[in-house]
Amino acid sequence: MKLAVLGLGFMGSTHLKAIRKISRATLTAVASADERQLSGDLSGIQGNLGGAGERMDFSGVAKYSRWEEALKDPNVEAVDVCLPTSLHAPAAIAALEAGKHVLVEKPMALSGADCDRMIAAARASGKILMTAQVLRFFPEYQAAAAELKALGAARSALFRRRCAAPFWTAWIADKAVSGGGVFDLLIHDVDFALHLFGAPEAVSAVGYENLPAGIDWISAHLHYATGLSVLITGGWHHPKAYPFSMEFTLVADGGTLEYSSAGRPLTLYSAAGEEKALNPPAQDGFQAEIEYFLECAAANRPPERCPPAESAAAVKVALALVESRDRNGERIPCQL
Repeated sequence: MKLAVLGLGFMGSTHLKAIRKISRATLTAVASADERQLSGDLSGIQGNLGGAGERMDFSGVAKYSRWEEALKDPNVEAVDVCLPTSLHAPAAIAALEAGKHVLVEKPMALSGADCDRMIAAARASGKILMTAQVLRFFPEYQAAAAELKALGAARSALFRRRCAAPFWTAWIADKAVSGGGVFDLLIHDVDFALHLFGAPEAVSAVGYENLPAGIDWISAHLHYATGLSVLITGGWHHPKAYPFSMEFTLVADGGTLEYSSAGRPLTLYSAAGEEKALNPPAQDGFQAEIEYFLECAAANRPPERCPPAESAAAVKVALALVESRDRNGERIPCQL
């Protein structure tokens, strides 16, 4: 599959590292408004996952300073949209209308309406659209989802994700471009909660936002008619020094599953009082998600492991959580 990567920042660099390990992927084009990045010099790129940037060989690869031009390239069959979030919808829709398959970074878009337009464009084009909700491809999260099915009714879930406010790029701190830190960061956990438990009947949240100071956090509840309690918490904790971590605790009738990237491996604590390390096989989640997208595109098969309708639902729920926080914890019905 001939692939173009649109946007060569942190996520574009991370995806490029994964793409070069995928045999079915042929990088045929890249797009960036940054001439240094377009030359292949990504050494100045930083992020909270995926390692530092590096120099890449773009010889033999078409280079475009405008992402719109890459969509006209007949040597491109699919695009990987790693542009700022405000460009996800226009770039994805334009790519679909140009006859390209589309993998778009998370969050899918800044509004539910834009997500719905993207899905409609994919349906009209007959091409594959998938959002890169990479958590669905992380081994610990995959293993937990599979194990939870055997543990009976779920009773509570806690998802936590924290990091320093990003200092390596300006656009993420611009709420009009990224949606804000909580929306951009915790969209992972919202999506995974919906993947496990479906849509809640309502949400509520409290927290604090001060983007210039690098603080943007939330303590959010997803309310289910069954009584299931789902808490999603975290966000930005000041700039630069604060370490990244993600974790979860899932309680079901048959046991509790717990994981933390800060040093607690995925473990099942059974209802019988036994402790069992699950040790899922190591897997590069970014590579796995891109491989899966390319498999779906090659077969023109809907991405059942990461359907765009569910990615759109995650955006709508995340926006409702931020709205509730802005309203001092008001309970907001979910209408997806």
